[in-house]
Amino acid sequence: MAANKSQGRSLGLFLGGLTATCAGIAAFSSGVGKAALVIGLVVLAASFFTFFKLKPLEGKPALGAQPAVMKLVGAVVTAGGWLLTLFGLHLTASVGGRMVIALVGLAISLVGMIGILPAACNKNAIWKA
Repeated sequence: MAANKSQGRSLGLFLGGLTATCAGIAAFSSGVGKAALVIGLVVLAASFFTFFKLKPLEGKPALGAQPAVMKLVGAVVTAGGWLLTLFGLHLTASVGGRMVIALVGLAISLVGMIGILPAACNKNAIWKA
C-alpha cells in the first residue's frame, strides 16, 4: 500500500509491468505476446528504479532489526511443508496415505507460519519498547 503519490505511482507502474509481463509469457508464441513481454520487463525495470529512488526518502523504520536467520528458518519450514504436501502425492498410491502425507505437510507449514515466523517478527516489536 502506498503512503504518498510517488509510492502509489511506483506501485501502479509495478503492477502494470507485472501484468504485461505475465500476459507476454502467456501469449509468447505470437508477436504481440513477445512485444508485451518486452514492454512489461521494461516497465518492471523502471518501477524497480523508482522504488530504489524512493527508498532513501522514507526515513528510519519504526521497528528494530529482526532476526534474519529465524525468519529464514520459518520461511524454509513453511515452504518445506508445502513441498511435502505437493510431492507427497507421488510417494504412495493409496488415498489414505496421500491424505496423511498432505495433512502432515499442512501441519508443518502451519508450524512455520503460526509458530516460527511470528516469533521471529515479534522479537523487536514496536509495542514491546
